[in-house]
Amino acid sequence: MPVLVMKFGGTSVADLARIKNVALKVKREVDRGYDVIVIVSAMSGKTNELVGWVEQTSPLFDAREYDAVVSSGENVTAGLLALTLQEMDVPARSWQGWQVPINTTSAHSSARFKSIPTDNINSKFAEGFKVAVVAGFQGVSQEGRITTLGRGGSDTTAVAFAAAFKAERCDIYTDVDGIYTTDPRITDKARKLDRIAFEEMLELASLGAKVLQTRSVELAMRFKVPLRVLSSFGDSDENSGTLLCDEDEIMESKVVSGVAYSRDEAKITLVTVEDRPGIAAAIFGPLSEAGVNVDMIVQDISEKAAGGAVTDMTFSCPVNQVARASKAMEDAKAAGSISFEYLNIDSDVSKVSVVGIGMRSHAGVAATMFKALSTENINIKVISTSEIKISVLIDRKYMELAVQALHDAFELDKAG
Repeated sequence: MPVLVMKFGGTSVADLARIKNVALKVKREVDRGYDVIVIVSAMSGKTNELVGWVEQTSPLFDAREYDAVVSSGENVTAGLLALTLQEMDVPARSWQGWQVPINTTSAHSSARFKSIPTDNINSKFAEGFKVAVVAGFQGVSQEGRITTLGRGGSDTTAVAFAAAFKAERCDIYTDVDGIYTTDPRITDKARKLDRIAFEEMLELASLGAKVLQTRSVELAMRFKVPLRVLSSFGDSDENSGTLLCDEDEIMESKVVSGVAYSRDEAKITLVTVEDRPGIAAAIFGPLSEAGVNVDMIVQDISEKAAGGAVTDMTFSCPVNQVARASKAMEDAKAAGSISFEYLNIDSDVSKVSVVGIGMRSHAGVAATMFKALSTENINIKVISTSEIKISVLIDRKYMELAVQALHDAFELDKAG
């Protein structure tokens, strides 16, 4: 039988009524002739509750015990869904990560997959079982301890299973009905996409779109897993949602496919830095060690000074990492590895980006983008580009206006 992987997030399994709704969707796929692997998250709010209990019990907790506690939420969902399917006369059983086994690294709370053997689940399918309900977000280390994969790990689990079992497709059920050209909460002109290339979705996910976890998209692109995003609420069929696929499976795409944003960004400038070989490494090495997620980087034109050439170095990072970044830079200055006059910190900016594989073969995207922002009197602070995206930093108060203006400028409300 062909294998289908279905993944359901926390809101989809929030209570027993929603778990029954999920079971009906799974049964429908079984009736269509599939052997189904279902990856489930913890019931909505349960993971946060478990994390809270751990932190209250032990502020400096043992990461191994943290994983043992936090992974239990998915186990409950898997067991309840298996029971519900059995009540519908669908042969099903639940699987915890160690039973598959989902072999991972030993990096507790941020483990990575090493292998997913297929023998155990396939043997159950051969016995007549039709559904394997697998607890997402978890695995087992070489030492035999439970591990977890970090937030969004159930998406990644689903794609990994689809790759391992050579599934016909991986369906990710969420509380939205697909991938949109931008956030529908910002503009009612946002349009649901029927298809989007893996590379575009990877950029959108990394730039702020929160529909899919970035690692899951990377994995799907690497193993060419057809990945569909659709709503767990209401009816759906094989044409529902948005399909993520290879670029060559999209006959003709618009130059720009979507507008993404990240609301809470900060811009940090090291003013009057020495302009010498190795200065970038001296700056961004300590930032990396401090766990600062640096994004856009701009170095100004070098100027001559009494002590040698100097420049300004600007970078962006999430606003909640500003204190960490500032300390890393001040510590590096105190240690003598870098020198600068002062840090200029702007914690009130947002990043807005346009993304599209069509940008590879079309000129004028930057001009259209900058003209649209200029028309709205929106000043650009930093610009960053890649082959299929252009990102800008702007004042946060203009973020929604910028998204709406760019969506209109590239006519993303129109198909084709």
